[in-house]
Amino acid sequence: MSENKGKHSHFKSEHFTSAKTRDDLLEIAKKNKINVSKTLYKLSYEAELQKLQSEFVNLQKWIAENKMRVAVIFEGRDAAGKGGSIKRFKEHLNPRTSRVVALTKPTEVEMGQWYFRRYIKVLPNAGEIVFFDRSWYNRAVVEPVMGFCSKQQYEKFMVQVPEYEHLLYEDNMKIIKFWFSISKEEQKKRFDARLRNPLKRWKFSPVDMKGQEMWDRYTHFKEQMFSKTHTNFSPWIIVKTNDKKKARMESMRYVLSQFEYEGKGASGVSLLPDPNIIMRYHRSAIQIDI
Repeated sequence: MSENKGKHSHFKSEHFTSAKTRDDLLEIAKKNKINVSKTLYKLSYEAELQKLQSEFVNLQKWIAENKMRVAVIFEGRDAAGKGGSIKRFKEHLNPRTSRVVALTKPTEVEMGQWYFRRYIKVLPNAGEIVFFDRSWYNRAVVEPVMGFCSKQQYEKFMVQVPEYEHLLYEDNMKIIKFWFSISKEEQKKRFDARLRNPLKRWKFSPVDMKGQEMWDRYTHFKEQMFSKTHTNFSPWIIVKTNDKKKARMESMRYVLSQFEYEGKGASGVSLLPDPNIIMRYHRSAIQIDI
């Protein structure tokens, strides 16, 4: 193996045996011009993520004790990082009072019912936090783009969403709606990586391929969704970054910042989301993907 790859050297086994602490390793890296920026970023990300997750444990306990109902919706294009974020949100939570909802396509019976009915059945109960990996907003973007619903069904849905969400708000349910925003190039990169990884290939579907082909059509329906369903009682929160790790941490910070739970901030981690990544949708702003 060549010692130099580009301009940087790599750690050798003797480096690890001679180093007693992390600082020793950093010193060796500096002396031997070994690039450790990626490793340091990963280490600091993992340390911060752990603190944010411990805050979530406190938040969950508080939600359960106060019989609150919290729904966190994760929307975004395919490969935007919804599932990966949900995984980090839920990792250390008590499964008794937290759930992930990822509904499959409606059955024949469900297709004959009021559209919202199957989602109402899985809303959070008192004391519960529920994470929606996609939600009723399938009918706002994916379904019209892919031709899975009629024009009338789409239009009816768009009129009913604010009313439906207002009823939930009036009934003291807290809904947080995230849109994970990525660029077209980043989506293509993630699709390619999925196809190369046998453990992630299951995530790739023919619908995904259409995500690239129909990028502009997705954009059109996404804009319609924002302008018609962003309300002061149920706003859209845009998570705007191509960096998966930042998207996870900043969306976690945002959720934590929304509640005054017991033990808030005990971990010492910052609970203020980065305003360059987390932003409310504004009608006046042109919503372009990164």
